[in-house]
Amino acid sequence: MTTRRSLPTQDDVLGYFDTLSNWGRWGDEDELGTLNHITDDVRLAAARSVRHGRSVSCAWEVAAPEDMERSTTTCPCAADMPGAENMPVAAFHADRRWGFSTERIGITFHGNTVTHVDSPCHLFWDGTTYNGRSHSSVDAATGSAWAAVTAAANGIVTRGVLLDVAGVRGVPWLEPGQGVFPDDLEEAERRQGVRVRSGDAVLLRTGYGRFRHDNGAAGGFTQAGWHASCLPWLRDREVALIGADTPQDVQPSGYPDVLMPVHAVSLVAMGLWLLDNCDLEACATTAAELGQWDFHLAVAPVRFAGASGSPVNPIATF
Repeated sequence: MTTRRSLPTQDDVLGYFDTLSNWGRWGDEDELGTLNHITDDVRLAAARSVRHGRSVSCAWEVAAPEDMERSTTTCPCAADMPGAENMPVAAFHADRRWGFSTERIGITFHGNTVTHVDSPCHLFWDGTTYNGRSHSSVDAATGSAWAAVTAAANGIVTRGVLLDVAGVRGVPWLEPGQGVFPDDLEEAERRQGVRVRSGDAVLLRTGYGRFRHDNGAAGGFTQAGWHASCLPWLRDREVALIGADTPQDVQPSGYPDVLMPVHAVSLVAMGLWLLDNCDLEACATTAAELGQWDFHLAVAPVRFAGASGSPVNPIATF
């Protein structure tokens, strides 16, 4: 087991691109990566995790103007709308009780605040993305023709496991720059009475959600999160999806030549999908109250053609 005292060197982490690679594992045309671990049997087992019928969201509210550009049009009486008299349905411009509002929303979901999923085409390493495809498969006008978020059009439905590392360490939240290591994960499993198995989604609580609720989003690029030493553990357990209440990687990573090793190795080499910026506070509170740290998890990306991800609202049902 990797501990803080036996961390991988930078050469080890660079070697993960080969030693942890899933290229060709499910065929040369595979775009799902680790989502292949979510079999029909895994989904059926996930359904059996529902023992109380209680659902909670694991997403932050997307607020304007902080997270999106928004314009709203209101029309209290549709009959007064310009051009209503030319509408094909006569009742539309005759009914003076009927009104509406509409929105146009623009959002940049990649980053450190919006809850979103990353598909494998989101990152390149040496100009290459998952399963050996060139970065040229991503076009500026049409997006990615390979391993886009639409590969998960049927949703990501599996058993979720929340590992509360802040709780294990007895702190409200990990400080920025503190990494989470494999021995933390296994201690969380032991204390919570749960074990991560093939096809699971593992959600990591660093406590940053509590900090953000109390103090607002932190600035800068220093954050708690997964240490690169967790990557072999995640592959050995055949994890399908990882999430965190931060943008995943501990920052700084500790490796000068690999800025975000968890993102890079996961997406490019492993095809491991990522769920960034979760709000795990309600999930953790519910899990502690019920004494149940596994649950049915449903993540439904929007089918944006060619997109490298999607804002999502993950739902945990206990």
